[in-house]
Amino acid sequence: MYNAALFNLLGVNVRTVIIAEKPSVGRDIARVLNCTGKGDGYIHGEGYVISWAIGHLATLAEPEDYDPTLKKWRMTDLPILPYKMDLKPIPKTIKQLKLLKDIMNDPKTERIICATDSGREGELIFRYIYLWARCKKPVERLWISSLTDAAIKKGLAGMKSSTAYDNLFASARCRAEADWLVGMNATRAFTLRHDDLLPMGRVQTPTLGILATRQKEIEAFDAKEYFEVEAQFKTLNGECYSGTWFNPVAEENKHRLPDCDKAEAIVAATSGRPCTIESIETTEKRVPAPQLFDLTELQRECNRKLGFSAQTTLALAQSLYEKHKMITYPRTDSRYLSADMAPKLPAVLQNLQTEPYKEFAAPLLAMEKLPITNRIVNDAKVTDHHAIIPTGSKKPLSALTPDERAVYDRILRNFIAAFYPPHVYDVTVMVTKCQAEVAHLFESKGRMEKSAGWTALYAHEKSTDKSNANADENTAKKSGKKAKSSDKSTEEVDTLLPLLSKGDTVTLQSAEVLAKKTSPPKPYTEATLLSAMEHAGRFVDDEALKEALKASGLGTPATRAAIIEKLIASKYVERKKKNLIPTEKGMRLIAIVPPELRSPETTGKWERGLSRIAAGELEPEKFMASIKRYICYLVDAAKKV
Repeated sequence: MYNAALFNLLGVNVRTVIIAEKPSVGRDIARVLNCTGKGDGYIHGEGYVISWAIGHLATLAEPEDYDPTLKKWRMTDLPILPYKMDLKPIPKTIKQLKLLKDIMNDPKTERIICATDSGREGELIFRYIYLWARCKKPVERLWISSLTDAAIKKGLAGMKSSTAYDNLFASARCRAEADWLVGMNATRAFTLRHDDLLPMGRVQTPTLGILATRQKEIEAFDAKEYFEVEAQFKTLNGECYSGTWFNPVAEENKHRLPDCDKAEAIVAATSGRPCTIESIETTEKRVPAPQLFDLTELQRECNRKLGFSAQTTLALAQSLYEKHKMITYPRTDSRYLSADMAPKLPAVLQNLQTEPYKEFAAPLLAMEKLPITNRIVNDAKVTDHHAIIPTGSKKPLSALTPDERAVYDRILRNFIAAFYPPHVYDVTVMVTKCQAEVAHLFESKGRMEKSAGWTALYAHEKSTDKSNANADENTAKKSGKKAKSSDKSTEEVDTLLPLLSKGDTVTLQSAEVLAKKTSPPKPYTEATLLSAMEHAGRFVDDEALKEALKASGLGTPATRAAIIEKLIASKYVERKKKNLIPTEKGMRLIAIVPPELRSPETTGKWERGLSRIAAGELEPEKFMASIKRYICYLVDAAKKV
C-alpha cells in the first residue's frame, strides 16, 4: 500500500499525482517521466506518484443504501428518485480506491493529473474517484489519443485545467444516473407487475427490440414462388456460356417471371434459335483496401470468419493487449491513426518477420515512402483512441493460444492490407438477343481480375471459398454463374465470357425453367446485430435523432458485447449456431413495454441531450428533470399493463 513516510524520507517536497485508467497506461507514463520506484499499486519518481484505476472503482449507490427498506421490491415504493445520487466503492477494487484517496489527499500532494481515457467514460471514472475521496486539490487533464512517447510528452506539455472538461463530466454523469434510474425502476416495475424477472435497460431493451422486430418479420413472411429462364449459348467456334432472361423495362427483379406458363413459353420460343449479341459493356471496378479495425469491426470480422462471439473477441483482444502487448488498446471506436504515429509505422512493419506476414510487408518496406493516406492517418477522426494495430512486438506466435493467434492474424493482415493498392477487376455485362415472334433478352456476366491488390493477403480464404463453391457445382452450371462467397472480404472467382463483339451470331442451344421462392429476412448474427447497434439511426425517422445516433449508436464498442451477453443471460435471446434468436420471454417483454422503451428513438433523444450538455448548450438539471418524468411514465405504464 501507499507509504506516506517513505516520501518524507525521500525528501519530496512538491508532488504531482497522476492517475491513469489502467496499470499499463500508468507504466507507459512512468517510463516517459523516468519514474522507476515501485510500490503496491503505484510507481514513483522525483516529484511524481503515478497510480491508476482498474476501470470503475466507484459506482452509484443501490436503493437500499439510501433506505434499507428499499431492498425489498414493492410497487408502492416506485418510482425511486433520489434527490442526490451517492457513490460507493466497488468491493473487489476497494483496496486500490482507498490507495488513491490516501495519495491524493496526502499533504505533500499539490496537484493531480487526470490521465484516464480521453472521453466521456474516462472522465467519469476519474471524477467518481475524486468525488468519493472528497479531494479538493487542483486537477489538470492529460488528453491524448495514443500512447507513443511523443504523444504522452506532447500531452503533458499542453494540459488544461480539468474545469475545461466540466461539461464532459456533466454529460457522463447524466448518462450514468439516467441509465441507473431507468434500469432500476423499469426492471422493478415490470418484474413486479408480471411476476417474472424482467431486466430492463436504455440500450439493452431497444437492442432486444431490433431482434424482436426481425423475428416478427420472419414469422410473418409469406414466401412467393417465381421462375427464371436460364439458357445455354454456343458461339460459332464452339465456346459455351450461359445467360438469364430479363425484362428490360422492369425497375426491380428483372429476371423474375410470375408464373411457370410464361417461363415455359419463353423456353419453347427460344430453344434452338439463332441469336445476336445486342451489347457488351465492360466496367473496371476498384475496391480500396479495408480500413483499420475499431473494436466493433474486429468483432464483426471475427464473428463472420471465426465464429467468435463479440465477447470472446473482446476477451482475446484484451489478452493480446494486456498480457502479450502485441496490439494497441482494443476498446476503440476509431478506424484511424493520429499523425504522430505515422513515423512509427515502418518500424511496426519491419518487425513483422514471421511468415506469411514477412512476404507481404516486404514490398511496402521496399518503397521509398510508405503509402499513408487519410484513410489511415486522420487526426480529425481519431476519437478517444486510435485504431487497433499491432505493436510490432517480436514475441513468438507460439506464445499465443490458437484463438489468440487467430484474432492476431486478423489484425496483422488488416494492418498490412491497409497500405496495399486497390483490388482491380473488370465486370463485363453481355446481352444476347433471341429473335422469336417477340425478342427475348438474356443477360450474362463475366468477371476478370486485373490486380489482386490488398486481396493477396486473403488468397488462402479465396481458395477455401472456391472449394465450398465446388460443392454446389451442379447448381453453378445450371445458372451459368459461380457460387458467391458469403464473406464480404473476398470476391467471386473469375467467370470468363467468350470474346465476342456486338452483332456476332450465337445459337441458343437449350433453356430451362428454374422454380424459386422468395427468401425471408435473415436472422441477426452477432456481426449483423453489431452493425445494427452501431447504425441504429436507420431505425429512426427523425433526422435530428438520426444524426445523434449516427455519432453514438446503441451502446459503445466496449459495451455492446456485454449487452448481447446480458440479453442471453436474461434468457431474452438464445444463440442458434451463429444466429441470435429472441426467446418467447424476449418477445413477450417487447410486447408489453411502452414503445418509448423498446425504440432506439429514446436513445437518440438522450444522446442529443447529452451532446448538448457536453457542448454547454443544455443544463444537466433540465435533462435529468426530463428523465425523471420519463421514469414516472414508465412506472405508471407498468402498473396499467
